[in-house]
Amino acid sequence: MADQSRTPVTVIGLGSMGAALAEAFLAAGHPTTVWNRTAHKADALVAKGAVRAVSVEEAVSASPLIVTVLTTFDDTRQVLAPAAAALRGRDLVTLNSGSPAGARGTAAWAEKQGARFLAGAVKNVPSAVGAPDTLLYYSGEHAVFAEHERTLAVLGGDTVHLGDEPDLAALYEMAVGATLLPALVGFFQGAAALRSRGLTAASMVRFSGKWLDMIKSLLPVYADEIDRGDYSAAASSVGLFLAGAAHDQELAEETGVDAAWLAPLYDLLRRAEEAGHGEHSIAALAEVLREPGRAA
Repeated sequence: MADQSRTPVTVIGLGSMGAALAEAFLAAGHPTTVWNRTAHKADALVAKGAVRAVSVEEAVSASPLIVTVLTTFDDTRQVLAPAAAALRGRDLVTLNSGSPAGARGTAAWAEKQGARFLAGAVKNVPSAVGAPDTLLYYSGEHAVFAEHERTLAVLGGDTVHLGDEPDLAALYEMAVGATLLPALVGFFQGAAALRSRGLTAASMVRFSGKWLDMIKSLLPVYADEIDRGDYSAAASSVGLFLAGAAHDQELAEETGVDAAWLAPLYDLLRRAEEAGHGEHSIAALAEVLREPGRAA
């Protein structure tokens, strides 16, 4: 086995995240080859010691470990297609967005080229790459992860292997990521309401942070209720949340803020109440959300 502390690495895709990952490999002493469609994006990395590949074929051929940081699985396969033959005998790690189906398709494509495959996700912003608490998780053959774990760990101290199924990282990426947009839109709605009164969005940041901390503290409770399928101990019931719909509408009318994005959420609450969950914990929404899948 090669010395993992000095494994040569190729990084393909040098947006803000890809550049941060390449810089972390360089800082840890890994010989790092870089390639990007827009060549000048490699300039700063080359100045720090990276080798610029002139083609994607050259980039793939340069290292046993290939890390792609492109937008989707489709983009990854498209970019790597000219270098498909060079992938034989190499290990491909994808760090991009996409569905579990996309991950499975890319895993099959990589296997066809003779490459081993890991799908992964970086659960933080580019500036946090390399920090001890930055989370990255991977899925795919455990032997591949184990061989490169020390190398991949330079990207973040919280490095996790989810399992041998190649689509698990994409599944968790989407499951965990589902929280982001609703939380942000809720913050933006609150900020818009404050601005309607001449108050600053900055004035609510400390309070919103405390609110998110409270929500975080509830996640283990709700996860346990969902896993057990028991929603009878309701600290906050479906009916309680449903009663808040009128308040949201009143605030929207007073402040002139568009709260239409909440309508599907209250429709979900009404469906839960109709299904008999009115007095149950709000976590019972998980059962309503699963219903379309059960019907299929």
